[in-house]
Amino acid sequence: MKAKEYLSQAIRLDHRISSRLEQLENLKALAMRVTTNLTQEKVSGGRNIRGPFENTMAKIIDLEKEINLEVDQFIELKQEIMDTICQVEDVNCQLVLEKRYISGKSWGDISLELGYSQDWIFKIHRRGLKEISRILKIGSKV
Repeated sequence: MKAKEYLSQAIRLDHRISSRLEQLENLKALAMRVTTNLTQEKVSGGRNIRGPFENTMAKIIDLEKEINLEVDQFIELKQEIMDTICQVEDVNCQLVLEKRYISGKSWGDISLELGYSQDWIFKIHRRGLKEISRILKIGSKV
């Protein structure tokens, strides 16, 4: 796996979690609109069929469990990536990589925060990626 792909994993997982949370909100809104069919006859002794509200609530609970698992993965992944970034010797490279891949900041924001031009930020970023590649190669040999 290339350095940029490795570092971008957290950003992709964060986007996935955000999408899942959006789905969850939509399901919750749907659950509030679900109505019961009062014209349906109740038959005793038949199999237990859940109503639309119960089905929606079951889906909500399942999705919440999946989101919680992904959040746990996200936290672990961010920590792993942060540990890798901390192995980079140049502090400026560490800062740029951390702000980009851990905090998810834009290049413009990073440039403003660190007081460098965007071109200089890109150069620092490239140096950082080379260092991360080196670290990942060493780690894969062990």
